[in-house]
Amino acid sequence: MNVAIISDVHDNLANLYKCLDWCNKNKIEKIIYCGDVTNSETLKVLSEKFDGEIFLVKGNIELYYKEEIELYKNIDYLGRQGVINIESKKVGICHEPYFIDGLLEKGKVDFVFYGHTHKPWTEERDGVKIFNPGTLGGVFQKATFAVWDTDKDKVDLKLLETL
Repeated sequence: MNVAIISDVHDNLANLYKCLDWCNKNKIEKIIYCGDVTNSETLKVLSEKFDGEIFLVKGNIELYYKEEIELYKNIDYLGRQGVINIESKKVGICHEPYFIDGLLEKGKVDFVFYGHTHKPWTEERDGVKIFNPGTLGGVFQKATFAVWDTDKDKVDLKLLETL
């Protein structure tokens, strides 16, 4: 299965549309969204332009109300952080990197995906793979997102301008 990992759109709808079009054409089944959707319109586009399941954590710059998320049946809202299961893998998700240690302490996770820094990053701690897909909004860095191939346990960074 292929899962897109996105973060920090910050209302850049042009980039979000381009990413979601690519996801739909490339059979992405799920999206992990590591926070900073920002406003209600962007939340609506995210849900309506992608039919698969979306796991969403709250970023530090959100201007929508939590109750709005309930309108979108394909969004699973995890609050500030959460752990989900995908293809027998436990996946921790958060926005700010200071939540990572807490996710690692809560129990065995195989992956942690986070955002906030806008800088793509990968590291490994005690056998747990930790990834930041960068900023899909293209704020301070080029616009990027990641794709996780769960069969190969491989995460590839995608530069939006090259798609």
